[in-house]
Amino acid sequence: MMADNKENHSPSPLVQAANTRTRSDQENAAIIEDHSRELRRKKRIKYLLYFVAFVIFQTGIIVLFTLTITKIRTPRFRVRSATLDNFSVVGLGNQSSPSFDFRLNAQLGIKNTNFGNLRYQSTIVYFSYRGFPVGEAFIPNSNVGWKTTKKFYVAVNLSSANLTTNSQLGTDLNGGVLPLTSQADLRGKVRLTFIFNKKKSTKMNCTMDVVVARQELTNISCK
Repeated sequence: MMADNKENHSPSPLVQAANTRTRSDQENAAIIEDHSRELRRKKRIKYLLYFVAFVIFQTGIIVLFTLTITKIRTPRFRVRSATLDNFSVVGLGNQSSPSFDFRLNAQLGIKNTNFGNLRYQSTIVYFSYRGFPVGEAFIPNSNVGWKTTKKFYVAVNLSSANLTTNSQLGTDLNGGVLPLTSQADLRGKVRLTFIFNKKKSTKMNCTMDVVVARQELTNISCK
């Protein structure tokens, strides 16, 4: 009887097989769960790396934009070239009453190297002979496109009529060269975006020579 009871309490092959399958399924489930957790961890690391790379990229773009695009550079305003008309000189060989009178047709240029339009106010270019004013040209307000040089012409009559007595004028005329200077103060705003504007000004400071014999302007130099 006892042997029969032991035989009756021993698990059957079917039960043993079921138990084995259950353990196997649990082990497989555990392996799959571990694999899933590892995949999720790798995804999180990948997304984190993407985010860090995006932040670095955006920071680089902002720094580049700040150092290049939004850096406001001073425009350049200068005399580029000129021709002379109605040229009249008195006093060659005569130091007592030297004088000059002519029209200067000058090409001026405003160079804007910024990544934004330059809107400038009207101004006046003053021409002088050895510090004495001899003429002026009015420049109306306008604008210059970004990364552009605007060229335009002005005509101005230069005359020594209003000069005080200057013994140097006769010497210069007989020497064949009249030294002139041009000066101006150009004020404006550089517009980088619809909301970002910055005031910017530039000064013209040019020297040049009038060759009397050839009636032409040479040696133009601007700071």
